[in-house]
Amino acid sequence: MAYGARDLLYFILLSPFLAASAGGLVYYLLAIVATQKLCEARETAEFEDAASPAISLLKPLRGADPDLERHLESFFLQGYPSFEILFAVRRADDPAVAVAERLMARYPHIPARLILTGEPPYANAKVYSMEKMAEAAGADILVITDSDTSVSKDYLQHVAAAFAPEQVGAATSLYRGAPGADLWSKLEALGMSTEFMAGVVVANHLEGMKFTLGPSMAVRRDCLRAIGGFAAMADYLADDFVLGQWAFDAGYQVALLSQPVNHHATALGFTGSFKHRLRWNRSSRFSRPAGYIGQGFTYGLPWALWLFLAAPFWWSGSLLLAVAAARFWMAYELGLRLLDDREALRRFWLIPLQDMLSFATWIGGFVGREIVWRNERYRLLEGGRFEPVIPRDSTKSDRVTSVHIVQPQRAQRNAEND
Repeated sequence: MAYGARDLLYFILLSPFLAASAGGLVYYLLAIVATQKLCEARETAEFEDAASPAISLLKPLRGADPDLERHLESFFLQGYPSFEILFAVRRADDPAVAVAERLMARYPHIPARLILTGEPPYANAKVYSMEKMAEAAGADILVITDSDTSVSKDYLQHVAAAFAPEQVGAATSLYRGAPGADLWSKLEALGMSTEFMAGVVVANHLEGMKFTLGPSMAVRRDCLRAIGGFAAMADYLADDFVLGQWAFDAGYQVALLSQPVNHHATALGFTGSFKHRLRWNRSSRFSRPAGYIGQGFTYGLPWALWLFLAAPFWWSGSLLLAVAAARFWMAYELGLRLLDDREALRRFWLIPLQDMLSFATWIGGFVGREIVWRNERYRLLEGGRFEPVIPRDSTKSDRVTSVHIVQPQRAQRNAEND
């Protein structure tokens, strides 16, 4: 083979790495611009807190995650005049029941209820809990947050402000990663704040919000009815994604709250964190296949590193430096300026390791169609649907029981004000 032919073949083999590295650089720069514009919009926005519509907080629970009580307590501490909290669990012996009851006893002035749902009759147990809580809720604005989410005292004020325009049917919040005790939890939290949120702000910048995020999502009741209710999401794994997508398709606007909530990385150990990342990636692959392939261009730093290792020349080294500089700049704009994540700032030196781990789980997301969620195994289906590998016994799900109600002073004041 002639030298020129070998050189051409070498270039052909490297061209995908070069294209992916350049695409990643463009993506990082776009994320920087989108983040800066969102920060500017937040700084110039006038916060209207005069309207305080009633809000129902829906909290699906299963098991007692680390620091669950502290996370849930942040919702009892809201400085908001009219809200209730509804918890839902499958069984009365769930460890989360004791946590919820302690908080309801500690804050008797907050209207709160705990609902036993029984075993869910369809795939998404969280959606079944949301459906049962929505039936019992008294407000027209329903706010759903995950059990590993905590919020500031003005969280509900910002949610209410987002629904001031009548055309807003759903809303969601940016979130920062809150790390646990070990390295892998810290890496996952770092990825939430400095990598995953980049995709959210870029999507919002290019086409507006067409999805919601599971740690914090809210919906008007009339919008929920228009999209078929929570029951329509019974067999979808990414219920947060379809809630926002269906709301947008139904003609409603989806608002993005730039005031972040805390999303706690509770999966400890390498295996737990890796499985959590892999579940998210496989879910994304089945929910939006084309978008999942495009996600590869968000890994500019790993691509540029692989390119330099394969071709350690001045041009590949220069590209690696440019991509790394843009990646750390993006992390600064996202993690510090937008999300005010001081923990992430102290761990910026771990970004290359975080990105390589994220890249590995993206590759892994192309393989397999089974996931483990809350110790149950599921099979992913086309279109974002899924099903339990071992069908559940749903014979106990016919009866829904409210096992504890705390409704004193504040509920009475709200009724008098109405």
